[in-house]
Amino acid sequence: MEASGMMGADSESQRLENWAKRVAVAIPAYQAARHLGPVVEATLEQLPSLLVIDDGSDDETAEVAAERGAEVIRVPENRGKGHALNLAFDTLFGRGFEAVITLDADGQHMPSEMVKLIDGWQQTGAGLVLGTRDHLFESMSSVRRFANTASSRVISWVAGQMMLDIQTGFRLYTPDLIRHTGFPEPRFEAESAVVVRALRRGLRITTVPIHLAVVDGRGTSHYRPIIDSLRIAKAVTKARLEPLARAEVEA
Repeated sequence: MEASGMMGADSESQRLENWAKRVAVAIPAYQAARHLGPVVEATLEQLPSLLVIDDGSDDETAEVAAERGAEVIRVPENRGKGHALNLAFDTLFGRGFEAVITLDADGQHMPSEMVKLIDGWQQTGAGLVLGTRDHLFESMSSVRRFANTASSRVISWVAGQMMLDIQTGFRLYTPDLIRHTGFPEPRFEAESAVVVRALRRGLRITTVPIHLAVVDGRGTSHYRPIIDSLRIAKAVTKARLEPLARAEVEA
């Protein structure tokens, strides 16, 4: 059993080494100094190209990220997660990376799980890979479980395809997908709207189940249930109704 485990770890490590120059990681971070350091260290143990977007924090988010070895772009004022990710995509895809993995700054997502996203991309050719948590919903608080389940069902209905966990921030994006969908929304709603746009354009999305370091992340999330839920509803409706060519022109 131990030998098998060691061989599996070596194989996983080799796969990550093979992708080190082709896959980058982006972490949007806001007021994340308390949790970010270990996330950066664990990420760099897996892949060497890590970009942290400090989204207008007034704590030491940028300093913590830089001290732990990440490249940092500082945004002067808080513009939102969607804006931060779009900036990361422009930067990293502009350097020629074939994929960008996104994960949250609060320590919920485990960088050691990134290989699952890469494998999902390679096995299916999908332009977007979602690291899904629906198998963990029962371990979440009733409020968070309801929010994740209900929002995913509604967005799936709008998109025309059932997906059990659309709100996950642990993802792999390709430049081709972003080129076709754009990423125009500035805040949390961007991650929902891009799924709707991708499915409408016939772009492949695949999902892989992941584990979380912290299953219920309400204590570290900046998500505002009422305001951000309304933003998401507006954004996915717009993404569903807009002309197909529009997002590509905006991008």
